[in-house]
Amino acid sequence: MEFGKQLQEWRHYLHQHPETAFEEKETASFVAKKLREFGVDVVEGVGGTGVVGTLKCGDGKKAIGIRADMDALHVTECGVHDHVSQNKGKMHGCGHDGHTVSLLGAAKLLSERRNFDGTVRFIFQPAEEPGKGAQAMIDDGLFERFPMDEIYGLHNAPFLPAGVVHTKVGGVASSEDDFTICITGKGGHASSPHEGVDPLACFAEIYLALQTIVSRNARSTHPVVISCTEIITDGAHNAIPTHVEIRGDARTTTPEDQLLVEERMRAIVEGVCGMNGAQYEFRYTHEFYPAVNADTCVTAAVKAAATVVGAERVNGACEPWMASEDFAAFARHVPACFLLLGSGKNDAANVPLHNNTFDYNDSVLETGAKIWAELVAQRLPRQ
Repeated sequence: MEFGKQLQEWRHYLHQHPETAFEEKETASFVAKKLREFGVDVVEGVGGTGVVGTLKCGDGKKAIGIRADMDALHVTECGVHDHVSQNKGKMHGCGHDGHTVSLLGAAKLLSERRNFDGTVRFIFQPAEEPGKGAQAMIDDGLFERFPMDEIYGLHNAPFLPAGVVHTKVGGVASSEDDFTICITGKGGHASSPHEGVDPLACFAEIYLALQTIVSRNARSTHPVVISCTEIITDGAHNAIPTHVEIRGDARTTTPEDQLLVEERMRAIVEGVCGMNGAQYEFRYTHEFYPAVNADTCVTAAVKAAATVVGAERVNGACEPWMASEDFAAFARHVPACFLLLGSGKNDAANVPLHNNTFDYNDSVLETGAKIWAELVAQRLPRQ
């Protein structure tokens, strides 16, 4: 079967059988079976449902890792194509089926070509969506059991034209930090606010003040996003509430900015509530690290991508992507590069990630596979 059609067939199968975080048993089994067919050494169950394939060629001592994520979303698919999800309430709405297949395609190409000298680790990660799978593999000894000198990964980008590649040195994808602000005042009748302490008034001041972190505390060249996304009260149309709970998340691209946001948020909440005579509780958790690319790895990835798609279609100094990526945990251990591979369809069907009608653009499956195969050949050259 023609290579591109084969990749499409695999991707459609995985799309029909999505599995969510740490439940990717059938997906992992499919991946492991294909890798073994290619002659790749396989270890299953790494970090729960993760799979690591190892392919060695020659006597080279260097090893590089390439990672794909396998999990789907808890979303009911509303697509109309002929390979819609068969698992109720689950779908590949982020394209991890495509990432997995491109890496499988790279393993097939490299097992056939054997045009490199060294070791390749094919890392199929579970549970990217909740940000837990990479750390689970690390905790299970990924880097001790499967040593590697550097690691690479990609995510499809429907907001970029198909086949275009973007990356950058430094923070390429943002952190995700979740916060909860609980304000306790003194509720009362809506006609008599002077008799109580209005927690909604406190929140209004806090909401506006939080944006001064972006405009007046963070460096103007550093992207920071702070979003309050939920508000829960015990009030009514004619009753001022006693309790208000606000939830949201913050995005930054450096660990320093993560710390800045947390410290400034805490100070703002404390100050405003103290000024208004309200009590507060502030919770702030780090869900995803920022994904930080190493310069040497970016140079290598840009060169490989340019060989495949042409230099004019590769941007090695793009703006950071303010979504978060579990790949960031790997990048804290070895030099890394994370790429964005354009998957835009340039028509009305071009929908965003996590939309319930999203479907990966099959035309870039082969592109991804060839970029990885070219990267290996260039990073592990035969003498």
